[in-house]
Amino acid sequence: MSVDSRTLGWLTRALTHEMSAVQQYLAQSTLARLRGEPILGEKLRQEAMEELEHAERLMEHLILCGVSPSAGNLTPARLGRNWEELMMSNRMLEVNAVHLYRDALLHAQRTRDGETAALLESILNDEIAHINKIDDMRAEQNELD
Repeated sequence: MSVDSRTLGWLTRALTHEMSAVQQYLAQSTLARLRGEPILGEKLRQEAMEELEHAERLMEHLILCGVSPSAGNLTPARLGRNWEELMMSNRMLEVNAVHLYRDALLHAQRTRDGETAALLESILNDEIAHINKIDDMRAEQNELD
């Protein structure tokens, strides 16, 4: 399968983002568990697994394109000193993902790469859902405060 080199660049950036997200959510899950918040820890672990699934789908697509997947330098995990900081750093991570996937999707559409566009659009929709989930969690917490 022949793929535009800029498309491969977008896919590699997306893979790097997803691996950074896995690292962040797993680190936060561990932190929550160590702080005695097992329910939050499990929610964050589930988020990490969803991001890992995205990474796996991107890797599969890269391999089908004949490219060996390679994530770049991962962004350091943001842990947060409290629940609100943790949620805000996760929201920022997801907002950055939405921008990345929207730009990558536009490129795939311009180059008429339907298969890549479908993959990117699917992950984009998941990332938007993650933002909504974070917003819902923050709203619930504000009601409790």
